[in-house]
Amino acid sequence: MNISEKILAKKSGKDKVSAGEIVDAKVDMIMVNDITAPLAIESFRKIGAHHVWDNQKIVMVLDHQTPAGSVKAAELHKMMREFAKEQKIKSFYDVNEGGGVCHQVMAEKGYVTPGTLVVGADSHTCTYGALGAFGTGIGSTEAAAVFATGKIWLKVPEAIRINVKGRFQKLVTPKDLILSIIGQIGADGATYKTAEFAGSTLRDMSIGGRMTLCNMAVEMGAKNGIVEPDEKTRKFLEGRTDKALESFESLRSDPDASYEKVVELDVTDLEPQVSCPSSVDNVKSVSKLVGVKIDQAFLGSCTNGRLEDLQLAAGILKGKKIKNSVRLLVSPASQEIYLQALREGLLEIFVEAGGFVCNPTCGPCWGGHFGVLASGEACISSSNRNFIGRMGSPKAGVYLASPATVAASALAGKIADPRELEA
Repeated sequence: MNISEKILAKKSGKDKVSAGEIVDAKVDMIMVNDITAPLAIESFRKIGAHHVWDNQKIVMVLDHQTPAGSVKAAELHKMMREFAKEQKIKSFYDVNEGGGVCHQVMAEKGYVTPGTLVVGADSHTCTYGALGAFGTGIGSTEAAAVFATGKIWLKVPEAIRINVKGRFQKLVTPKDLILSIIGQIGADGATYKTAEFAGSTLRDMSIGGRMTLCNMAVEMGAKNGIVEPDEKTRKFLEGRTDKALESFESLRSDPDASYEKVVELDVTDLEPQVSCPSSVDNVKSVSKLVGVKIDQAFLGSCTNGRLEDLQLAAGILKGKKIKNSVRLLVSPASQEIYLQALREGLLEIFVEAGGFVCNPTCGPCWGGHFGVLASGEACISSSNRNFIGRMGSPKAGVYLASPATVAASALAGKIADPRELEA
């Protein structure tokens, strides 16, 4: 079996499972946020449930519209607070609870560990595969059922193994790699499949980089993205969880595991990549887009709002000023990262460069809170989606890129190759 099959077998009480099989699996943790939790709570009531199956295994995070930007958002937040109090859910992250973007919170607070099955009412729950877990997004009504039973049925996915070797050029990042992969495989090329990332490049990659890859697995239709856990995983989780970390030996794909296909990649000559409007798989090398005018640049999100992303962008922006015609928005992915960036002087660099630093939030990424685009405007973003209307007006355009490319473009006032700026 591959690693995903091993996790689903264990969670469904079976010795072995195969692709296409339906399993009834026990959930280790479930996460909901302020967009998806209200409907889950309503559905929980409608099915006649009164008590959640385990209030220690539910995490609720306010992140999409925080702080509340409308009366409607405030009412939904109130509903969540009342439900958490009623059900005695202690893992509730309000705007003053040291939280942030839900997926970053789940990782850094130790709710995700290798070999676990974690579901979330948000499509980018696949991020958790970076820690060797089977993480997948579910709907709000499914979340209500998990609230009540602690179980979910899943079809065991076929798997695509993506072996990556080589070393990145300077200012080329894991974000460029995943954009390149999506461009090759297509937006629906891995529908309901496991995207298993492996190879020497992955072993050298930071946990943050692995999170970026797994986060965007869903952008090619994948059910989950996953990386085999290793000592980097263990080190990341030290002090973050009191759970015993089982031997990683059992959490590796068997040498004879079967895959629908195996993709071999070498990043040695990879250039910075940009996903163009209005499909994530519309990917081009940055050299083909240099000079395209932008109005806004966004640095943040569950894809690239981590400390290493902010450090990379700050290194490019330090001592410089962004173009007056460009708005630069910076949103650290969590309060923990916000504090680290503050202590390192990164936020000062962003503000002095002409950027606007806001609280940890999903708002700019999905066009729901802060930085909404007007018609005819273009944004270059370190986030994960560029669908029509994603960041505001359906007549706006969104380009996806790495933090380095976002920072370089903010300085130039147009899409720029960060390697050229460095030179």
